[in-house]
Amino acid sequence: MALFLLSLSILIGGYFLYGFFVERVFGIDPARLTPSAAHPDGVDYVPLPTWKVFLIQFLNIAGIGPIFGAIMGVMYGPAAFLWISIGTIFGGAVHDFISAAISLRNDGKSLPQIVGMELGRSVRSVMGVFTVFLLIMVVAVFVTTPAGLLASLTPEHLSPAFWTIVIFAYYILATLLPIDKLIGRLYPVFGLALLVMAAGILGYLLFSGIEIPTGISEGFANRNADPSAAPLFPMMFVSIACGAISGFHATQSPMMARCLKNEKMARPVFYGAMVAEGIVALIWAAAAIAFCGSYREIAQYVATHEGGTGALVNAICNNWLGVVGGLFAILGVIAAPITTGDTAMRSARLIIADTFSIKQSTISRRLLVTLPVIAVSFLLMQIDFTVLWRYFAWSNQTLSVFTLWAVTVYLARRRKFFYITLVPALLMTMVCTSYILFAPLGQPKPGIGLPLDTAIILAALVATAFLALFTRWLRRRPVQALNQQQ
Repeated sequence: MALFLLSLSILIGGYFLYGFFVERVFGIDPARLTPSAAHPDGVDYVPLPTWKVFLIQFLNIAGIGPIFGAIMGVMYGPAAFLWISIGTIFGGAVHDFISAAISLRNDGKSLPQIVGMELGRSVRSVMGVFTVFLLIMVVAVFVTTPAGLLASLTPEHLSPAFWTIVIFAYYILATLLPIDKLIGRLYPVFGLALLVMAAGILGYLLFSGIEIPTGISEGFANRNADPSAAPLFPMMFVSIACGAISGFHATQSPMMARCLKNEKMARPVFYGAMVAEGIVALIWAAAAIAFCGSYREIAQYVATHEGGTGALVNAICNNWLGVVGGLFAILGVIAAPITTGDTAMRSARLIIADTFSIKQSTISRRLLVTLPVIAVSFLLMQIDFTVLWRYFAWSNQTLSVFTLWAVTVYLARRRKFFYITLVPALLMTMVCTSYILFAPLGQPKPGIGLPLDTAIILAALVATAFLALFTRWLRRRPVQALNQQQ
């Protein structure tokens, strides 16, 4: 219980202390016009109440990530609790807030445009392709999974194919309609429900007398059943993405940056939504260990029950929260992934439109941009889910590397304290490089399969090379942008 409470305190205290510091470093200006005030178009640039923007942002970045990812990640042991709390405050929340704030200052530009402004046109082109492909992977993954679950809960004639069509139709509507018509009405409800579910689980953990056997007295060693195949570093840092740091978040933030009414609400919305996600992840990590009794028993439960992690979520909710908990479990494993997939498709539309300067004022133009996304998503759905997810996990974290280096350059160019993003950039560069060099799990292997020590040494060399390039640029950084306020 002590480790859980310490991690929870880090998250809550970190929001007020470090979050305030990061806000001061960036230099939020409440007097500046936001994109929704400067360019209202009734489609994507729509001023929304701050509480709605927060709940939409929270659900956009969360989905099932802080539930499933935390449960899979906590199998590595008590180190997961510290990574969730420290990773969120010093990594994920900073990543989300700075990238969103830059978008706010630049007319709600999408992630590839933000990266391109700082790292150059060639990097922007690579980022554009990489980001859109990642988002399409999200669409494909989060059609297949909820469609299968819905088919298992409904009569036989409502097959997975039927639910796939229904979900896809919803995705298209959510992508084409103005942000306030469907997403603006449904997301706050689902986001609030996800928070209420987490609050219910938290209440049970704190007041039912249940033990949270974190095993902290035995140290932070890897508790995985096969530590050599699944070492703590880098595997845990990729397993726990949503709930610590995730590149996908930076693709979602510009969508809400186009709806915020005042810059002063950027920290509560963007830094705050990431902290809220970290708290949800922490709660579910603690719930899994408390319910199963040990780290290895979590792995055994997931391996021996049909539905795996979803079955564990369902069991926890039903046992601890009763009938209401069962409803929340359905929300968590069905509605949450659907609400991730639809905004992924919408973000892909916005990125493509921004890249090719295609105005989105008419529904026919929005449909024109969306059709290729639909077609590629359908093709990816033919790939086995486990293979697709394996590559998505690494791609997601690699996206955070691009974003962190771009925002580091942004801060350095303006003579701001860039170390708040430089340190996470170096860490995630090492994580992603060592993962793709090592990664022996699964067939086909998601990585090269080098020995772990070799992979870490090479990753350290790559991170050092990036730091050297940055240091060299820092000495020659352009003078013209030093006083620029955008």
